[in-house]
Amino acid sequence: MAQISENISEIIKKPTKILEELYYAIAASVILALLVLLAFNLKLLGMETYWAGFFVFLHVVSGITWIGLLYYFNLVQIPTMPKIPAELKPAIGKFIAPEALFWFRWAALSTVITGLIVFALYTKAAPSVTIYLGMLLGLIMAYNVWFIIWPNQQKALGLVPADDAEKAKAARVAMLTSRINTVLSLPMLYCMVLQRFT
Repeated sequence: MAQISENISEIIKKPTKILEELYYAIAASVILALLVLLAFNLKLLGMETYWAGFFVFLHVVSGITWIGLLYYFNLVQIPTMPKIPAELKPAIGKFIAPEALFWFRWAALSTVITGLIVFALYTKAAPSVTIYLGMLLGLIMAYNVWFIIWPNQQKALGLVPADDAEKAKAARVAMLTSRINTVLSLPMLYCMVLQRFT
């Protein structure tokens, strides 16, 4: 308790502390988002609409994190790995990739769960076919993350025992499956956005 009190007093004395510490910056963002959400929605909308909007917000944040990391892997990490000197590659495999994969798979799960909640809260009339197609593509992508990419990445990164041949094969399967998700991502996003207008 004394440590928390000390941290709060330090933040008050030095506002840049919020920006220097990642979790303080995230907490500040969450608090500001909640204040905006409450200020603009609670009085204007009924509670059901309020909760639907809240879960849409969580769904979008989760989706941005998930697809952002998907693009990071496919546009930055995978193409750059062959250019990285051999002595530096262990840093990627031991530190960066496991952390990115943690956020990647949990953002995928959060996107699916919040998406299903939004679907349940918003679906009063017959939904358009685009939302079903978008949901199907998203579910395929989430399945790929949890049941193909993650198990193979665990082998490729040496997080589970595997010989060199198994590691190479697992890395290729993970990469190809990640590329499948990249291919599916734009149609999925298009369907999710388009369903609001159909």
